[in-house]
Amino acid sequence: MITAASLVAAEGNNPLIPHTYELVVGIFAFAVVLIVVGKILTPRIQKTLNERTEAIEGGIQKAQDAQAEAQALLAQYKEQLAEARHEASRLREEAREQGAQIKAELREEAQAEARRLIEAAHAQIEADRQQAFAQLRSEIGRLSTDLASRIVGESLEDEARQRRTVDRFLEELESSSAAVR
Repeated sequence: MITAASLVAAEGNNPLIPHTYELVVGIFAFAVVLIVVGKILTPRIQKTLNERTEAIEGGIQKAQDAQAEAQALLAQYKEQLAEARHEASRLREEAREQGAQIKAELREEAQAEARRLIEAAHAQIEADRQQAFAQLRSEIGRLSTDLASRIVGESLEDEARQRRTVDRFLEELESSSAAVR
């Protein structure tokens, strides 16, 4: 049976309760580790973490700055592109206006040249008509004189008389053709 004395003796060798010297050494070792970790390692770890944080934040800031610069360049590019399109449109419109102006000038020059050619042709036709009329008049006069001299039986050699006769005949002929029109 188990007696109280055997329980007290058994309690002295309890493996769950540490010996006093082990407790003192354990507390001393814990304090040393705590001091070393708290005073030496924690600042170094904190410093490394701060450097990494600053590096990350700096990288983020650089990325934001680069993105803002890219956005500004994009806006500038779009503005320049819009200006270039506007300028191209203006140049096209200007070229179209110049083309229309040149076309109108060429049309006016062509019409003026056509009028000049038509007037020259009319003048040439009128001159040719007058020449043909004069040749015809002299030929008619000669033929009329020959015919009249054959009919009358005497020579109509007098040139002044011959001209008067021919002129009178042609005037009568012109007045009769004017009356017919």
